[in-house]
Amino acid sequence: MRSFGIYPDPNMFPFVLKACVFLKNLRLGESIHGCIIRLGLDFDLFTGNALLNMYAKFQSLQLNEGHKVFAFNVFDGMPKSDELCGTSAQEKGASIIQLDRMTKVLEMMPKRDVVSWNTVIAGNAQNGMYEEALRMVREMASANMKPDSFTLSSVLPIFAEYVDVIKGKEIHGYAIRHWFDSDCYIASSLIDMYANCARIKDSCSVFSLLSKRDDISWNSIIAACVQNGVFDEGLKLFRQMLTAEVKPRDVSFSSIMPACAYLTTLHLGKQLHGYIIRGGFNDNMFIASSLVDMYAKCGNIKAARWIFNQMEHHDMVSWTAIIMGYALHGHAHDALLLFKQMEMDGVKPNYVSYIAVFTACSHAGLTEEAWRYFNSMSRNHGIKPGLEHYAAMADLLGRAGKLEEAYEFIGSMHIAPTGSIWSTLLSACRVHKNLELAEKVANEIFKVDPENVGAYVLMSNMYAAARRWKDAAKMRIFMKKKGIRKEPACSWIEVKSRVHTFISGDKSHPLYDRIFEALKDLLEQIEREGYIPDTNEDFHDVDEEQKKYMIFSHSERLALAFGIISTPAGTTIRITKNIRVCVDCHTAIKLISKVVQREIIVRDNSRFHHFKDGKCSCRDYW
Repeated sequence: MRSFGIYPDPNMFPFVLKACVFLKNLRLGESIHGCIIRLGLDFDLFTGNALLNMYAKFQSLQLNEGHKVFAFNVFDGMPKSDELCGTSAQEKGASIIQLDRMTKVLEMMPKRDVVSWNTVIAGNAQNGMYEEALRMVREMASANMKPDSFTLSSVLPIFAEYVDVIKGKEIHGYAIRHWFDSDCYIASSLIDMYANCARIKDSCSVFSLLSKRDDISWNSIIAACVQNGVFDEGLKLFRQMLTAEVKPRDVSFSSIMPACAYLTTLHLGKQLHGYIIRGGFNDNMFIASSLVDMYAKCGNIKAARWIFNQMEHHDMVSWTAIIMGYALHGHAHDALLLFKQMEMDGVKPNYVSYIAVFTACSHAGLTEEAWRYFNSMSRNHGIKPGLEHYAAMADLLGRAGKLEEAYEFIGSMHIAPTGSIWSTLLSACRVHKNLELAEKVANEIFKVDPENVGAYVLMSNMYAAARRWKDAAKMRIFMKKKGIRKEPACSWIEVKSRVHTFISGDKSHPLYDRIFEALKDLLEQIEREGYIPDTNEDFHDVDEEQKKYMIFSHSERLALAFGIISTPAGTTIRITKNIRVCVDCHTAIKLISKVVQREIIVRDNSRFHHFKDGKCSCRDYW
């Protein structure tokens, strides 16, 4: 057109600038910008808005292209830092240059509308320049421009990031007063903001008031529930979304899979996997990584590895998922081998992948290897140890019986240790029967976390084991006065698509009589194999016979007996328990696996136990 000598008009440049963005060609975009200035068309409002949009988009590309960070939930999730994101100083600098250009374009525009302001605000917010985005909102108000729904949906994620529910509620109030609250984008942003501020009830309230719900609002509320640990509600909403004939997207499956993983609902996980295959999502890297994580956490590490092997490309998330899977199942050497293979493939380890490595070392007692990885983490990869790394190392040393070394290690941390880190050492003190050190550790816990239920329970049990009944009673009385209640031991098992829950000593299950008879029969069989009840970990001040009965009715045994009477012979039984499996139950289940000729997989609060032919995969090290 230019070679024909035709003079461009203002309506033309917005399309040309948009093409530059799609081509990811910043130099061409800058050349077009120069052409606009030479032709004197930079005064045009629509052309100015197109320039703002172009520089905002290139700012995003500068930070994100090739340096994408994918969310991965291992226990408490991944910390957010420049080290994890792989964002270098050069990349940040280049991004800031784009920001300066965008700001200069805005300042040079003789006329600005809401679109102009929104473009700059969104550009800053999406690239983590939160203070700059908020400053622009204030300038927008000073220029007598009223924020619209797009402005609000750009600002709300900032308050979600800052976990500032007060400011977020102010925006919510503004949205209601100006009739923006029925907008699906605003509602989704509000759901995300409240979820990030741990206000899941408010998220659900926003969702319930929506008259029309699109796939974005459905996915937002499902992700919000899973993120806040309301897994049953997340699954319920996912089913409602399907009933409402809203087609799930890739993000839908990535959001709901952690719920299946946590609840260990393998049957539902398999159903979702089938849906993923039928919907053509199985080539999606995010979903494949979620499937690896789900199968590993539901006790089927073979299926997790099969999916991992089928993936054409492996990113950090998929590598970390499979490494953590092997770590939790006690296959430490496989986990470490995969970690080395990941490095050989040119994938740089991050914060979470090292948590997986330390978990693997901890479950196998590989102390020297763990120290080597701990030292290389910051030296070779510039990753500073975080709370999760320290906790895993303290757990490793404690399990290995190196209690004093663990105590000194925690005391020398460069960040203040939390109650949970000290608690890992307290648990080790109980296992190794070191009451003197346990008292010192408990004092450290109560300084930083005076409401720590587990510490009171462990100390009470240790005093009882040492026959210091008065000290044990003092702990119990103190807990009662403070209103601190121990979490009941609970186990659950999935049979025929339904999850059955058992609490120790509970007789409420409709099949309890059959369960009790099955337990008696199993007890007779394992006694013939040499089983002798170990009551050393039952700390009730009662006689031996009562202790034997209490152990006999532990939650995992009730779940196991139910599984045996409810499934065909030879079926693998999968049980989940919310606390550590006791020594006596561990011994009993090993022998039960032998007499019933079944594989029994028990997931407790720290790892998987695969019982088969009278042996356990943990080799009695847990």
